[in-house]
Amino acid sequence: MGSVEENKEIARRFLDLVSEDNVEELCGLITPSWTLHGGPPGGLPPGPAGMRELFRSFGAIEQRWTIDDVIAEKDKVVVRATNHCRQESFLGVPSHGKPQTFTATFIHRIADGEIDETWRNADDLGRLLQLEARIEPAAAD
Repeated sequence: MGSVEENKEIARRFLDLVSEDNVEELCGLITPSWTLHGGPPGGLPPGPAGMRELFRSFGAIEQRWTIDDVIAEKDKVVVRATNHCRQESFLGVPSHGKPQTFTATFIHRIADGEIDETWRNADDLGRLLQLEARIEPAAAD
């Protein structure tokens, strides 16, 4: 297990690489069994194949992550961050070029200098509302 400071730097590097759209370096930062918990899309395969599939699911996107907080203990690092992006669509809702800003919290479990698991909790509803998505109750049976 690396030091807490080393683990924090790995977590920071993760979001830097996401902002750079550098999938291959991200694949080098994760274990072969890396798993993403939470957030779209679900059902990703483990490891680099899952990371590549995750990035393919984004479609055309420009994004920049700003790290707001990094908290670490033992093998876990929590990162609270803000994303500023332009994406063609999100969860099937077209953006019509609208910029989006949302917050997210990531918890990474780091093993031997690599990220083995990531838990994601993001303001996906807030993003959809920025895109003026309509939310309607389900029809009664």
